[in-house]
Amino acid sequence: MAGRVKLLVSDVIMSFMWVWSSVLIKMFVHKYLGLNGTHEAELLRYTLSIVNMFLFAYLVKVTNGGAYNPLTVLGSAVSGSFTNFFFTLAARIPLQVFGSIMGVRLILDTFRGIGRGPKLTVSLHQGALTEGLLTFTIVMISHGLSAKIPGSFITKTWISSVSKLALHILGSDLTGGCMNPASVMGWAYARGDHITKEHLLVYWLAPMEATLLAAWIFSYLKRPSKQEKEKKTN
Repeated sequence: MAGRVKLLVSDVIMSFMWVWSSVLIKMFVHKYLGLNGTHEAELLRYTLSIVNMFLFAYLVKVTNGGAYNPLTVLGSAVSGSFTNFFFTLAARIPLQVFGSIMGVRLILDTFRGIGRGPKLTVSLHQGALTEGLLTFTIVMISHGLSAKIPGSFITKTWISSVSKLALHILGSDLTGGCMNPASVMGWAYARGDHITKEHLLVYWLAPMEATLLAAWIFSYLKRPSKQEKEKKTN
């Protein structure tokens, strides 16, 4: 019980920190350093984003599974027990959303005119397809790193971080390339459009369906073949 409470507290804190980290990186590059519209600004922002993802990967390790993205915990909960799956849906994901909302609220109270978060710039179906494909790709990569590719924490985190950044860039002009429903929910709640069809379908339904599909496909591909079963039997 104590372990689960610690996990929930970690989820809230990390979700809060995640929405703040992206804003602070942009402010540091564009406002503090005054770099706007240059290749140097983009390169520095992307570099800091990768460093930030390394920091959060370390926090996940330190907290023994704390997370700031509902898709991360959903992907692992699918292959676990029903109790763990229910705990994820009923407690972890809602608290990650709560942490994101509190983080965005404090950001808007602290920095006036900081921005309104990611918004859909294409049609509903294009947006859902974009977020779904981006999510499916990163979930497959994450499963592959955890189960197939041997290597150190740094190597795996580097591959994961660069992959997430590349996918984010690909989808940034269409949906924001978020792949994180809790983070988007924080900004949508602040704008007052968190219960619209566009938000629910593009930023929740499509990514969650893609996560479940990727988890199912990976578990199917990971199943031992008939030859391997026969070897184990013999």
